[in-house]
Amino acid sequence: MTSHPTLTGSPFGTAPDGTPVHRWRLDSGSGISADVLTYGGIVSSLRVPAPAGSVDDIVLGLPGMAEYSAPNPYLGALIGRYGNRIARGEFTLDGETHHIPATDRGQALHGGPAGFHRRVWKGTPAPGNGSDAAALRLELRSADGDMGFPGTLDVQVTYSLDRSGTFAIDYRARTDRATVVNLTNHSYFNLAGAGHGDVLGHTLELDSDAYLPVTAEAIPLGPLAPTAGTPFDFRAAHPIGDRIEAKDDQLTAAGGYDHCWVLTPVDAPGTLRRAARLADPESGRRMDVWTTEPGIQVYTGNALDGSLAGADAKPYERHGAVCLETQHFPDSPNRPEYPSTVLRPGEEYRTRTEFRFPHLTLS
Repeated sequence: MTSHPTLTGSPFGTAPDGTPVHRWRLDSGSGISADVLTYGGIVSSLRVPAPAGSVDDIVLGLPGMAEYSAPNPYLGALIGRYGNRIARGEFTLDGETHHIPATDRGQALHGGPAGFHRRVWKGTPAPGNGSDAAALRLELRSADGDMGFPGTLDVQVTYSLDRSGTFAIDYRARTDRATVVNLTNHSYFNLAGAGHGDVLGHTLELDSDAYLPVTAEAIPLGPLAPTAGTPFDFRAAHPIGDRIEAKDDQLTAAGGYDHCWVLTPVDAPGTLRRAARLADPESGRRMDVWTTEPGIQVYTGNALDGSLAGADAKPYERHGAVCLETQHFPDSPNRPEYPSTVLRPGEEYRTRTEFRFPHLTLS
């Protein structure tokens, strides 16, 4: 028995500056639900049934605003203006050099320490919210010079959940001055349920035959590298843990996977295509990631250490989740050979990522 999708909002405390924060619940009406916070656009919960019927939260979340506003590894957050890293925290655009706070080993990470993950967004029901999908629109204006980025950027991010169980994120942005934009979501997935051990037994398949090796500071070395014959080859599904401890300089330096895979090119850039499939043999849950983006950063929770836990107090251990961050490539503003992340006045930044659950038959 299914019902119409619903969207409901409720208070969720206050941000550090005193701004009220709300939690919005998207319910598919067919067994899947998601919670999204206006603080950081955080996906704080995504509850998905297993084939046997049990429902678990498959993303890592935190108990409340005190925990979300404290330092944490971007759990569930919207990332911007620029997801991933920019070398030395600087780039030159149209002859002018811009400086972003370089707080991660001398590099800029995820838009800077006061990036979009630390902002309170305006949340409203999105156009189309109703009979076919629950849809939430988040809006943010990022001022010219925000974290060093040029141009006033108006951002809209729409989260939607339809009756088939597809959880989608649509990103849009416009600027009044040339800038760079690379938006993503930093959800941590464990298909067995948040806090249910590690994900090393999950299998992962990627539509990619190349990845970007990086320096010790996680900046791309430059050229793409083929994955064939390396621990980075996920063209066929493999358990994440099969080769994570292989004798490989890239894995050793990162403590696991924390790399951008270059997705197999499509005929028309911007085409929605399947990028990844994650599966948990124990619970039977499967998740497909579809995106219009050219790359996907796979991060295996290498820095999780048990110091964080959800509302049920289950600690998040090392490799206790995997992030599948659809995006353009790291350091693209300094790499003219990479797909461009430049956005100019009159243009619209527009991307879409979907999370589908093929083990379920919902309508």
